[in-house]
Amino acid sequence: MFFSAIPIALLLVYVAFYYFEQLFMFIVLFTPLSVNIEEFVSADIGLFLPTEPLLFGMLLLITFNQFRKNLFDARFIKHPITIIFILQLLWIGLTCITSELPLVSLKFLLTKLWFIVPIYFYGVVFFQKENRVKWFVWLYIGSLTVVVLYTLVNHAMYGFDEETGHWVMYPFFKDHTSYGAILALIFPLFFGLWKIYKNQTATRTIIIGLIVLFTFAIIMSYTRAAWISLFGAFLVYLCIRFKIHFKYLATIGFFIGIYVAVNWTNIMHAAEKNRSEHATEDMNERLESMTNVTTDASNLERLNRWGCAIRLFQERPVFGWGPGTYAMVYAPFQLASGKTIISTNSGNRGNAHSEYLGPLSEQGLIGMLLMIVLVGWICYTAITLYIRMPEGEMRTLVLVMFLGLVTYFAHGILNNYLDTDKATVPVWGFTAIIVMLDLKYPKKKQID
Repeated sequence: MFFSAIPIALLLVYVAFYYFEQLFMFIVLFTPLSVNIEEFVSADIGLFLPTEPLLFGMLLLITFNQFRKNLFDARFIKHPITIIFILQLLWIGLTCITSELPLVSLKFLLTKLWFIVPIYFYGVVFFQKENRVKWFVWLYIGSLTVVVLYTLVNHAMYGFDEETGHWVMYPFFKDHTSYGAILALIFPLFFGLWKIYKNQTATRTIIIGLIVLFTFAIIMSYTRAAWISLFGAFLVYLCIRFKIHFKYLATIGFFIGIYVAVNWTNIMHAAEKNRSEHATEDMNERLESMTNVTTDASNLERLNRWGCAIRLFQERPVFGWGPGTYAMVYAPFQLASGKTIISTNSGNRGNAHSEYLGPLSEQGLIGMLLMIVLVGWICYTAITLYIRMPEGEMRTLVLVMFLGLVTYFAHGILNNYLDTDKATVPVWGFTAIIVMLDLKYPKKKQID
């Protein structure tokens, strides 16, 4: 078996050296179709094929070429988002040293490197030819559509039952929550593409079909967070569309905060009376179940994981327990009163269910703050870029990519998938496109 793989390995090496840009697009195409080898082997090896080995190869080649010749413009290296990424990687490296499980943390760091360096750092270089942006979008949408059709056909065989809707996307997605998150992330793109191809009837017809298909897929994913995140993205769009000033939004947020604080007891009593369950095909009841903190096992388990993350942080507030270690260390920090029917004493069922509390427990306060600042700066950059860009295709794509990122960053409060290629490739790919355009359209014209 080893020798039979040698020709394939040699072919990939040849492609990597002579068709590096095509290799990047190949990875984008196969990301939605990649499968986790952990699902098929007895060993505890979490690796997505074929994408992650190829990303690792790209990381090595980019590093090698960087030593030979500087690949990155100084303005790019000085960009705030790039600086935050570098600080984040350095902090992860430091917390690997103090980690409870150093080998686990080193693997986590390596994974971060092969996601961020090829997709973000090289991505900014790659997307300087703007026609590649649409290629990136269409390749990802094309293969994700294959996964959607596969999932819906499987689901139809069970009558679109809610329970089977949790796993019919396997082996391409582990469960319905990650599947729903990516569908929501991509969904706003269709409306941007609709505007871009305004003079192409055939393409617009295809886009309408995709909107209908993905709308149905999002509903059938039974993923509450995806539905809510899309609604949140729509509200953000309205704020941008009607140019609502930030100070007004801050004022509204302030008064909402005061209202919640004053009425907190009544709000909690109402939540405790809520008996709506997420395991239902009724969309209204499923949405209402998001505030059920009494009987809904999914909500209660999420609160259990969040509580563990906070208690882990309290134990080690500066450096945390080590990147990627949450799943291995959180079990003893569960409270008996917080456990649910889906809790486990061995603590072997996933992560902190948050892109923000995960780093808090694993990398300390600085780890969480770096993640929050990164998300905030990406949003700030996208909004200010959209405002100053001239009308055109790229401006439209910046808006819909930003709205897609809004769905994911909102979703990140409840779940975390940036340790998978499914989320990382589009999230950091969109970020790379935004940064590339931010450098192309600076806030102030430089005077020689």
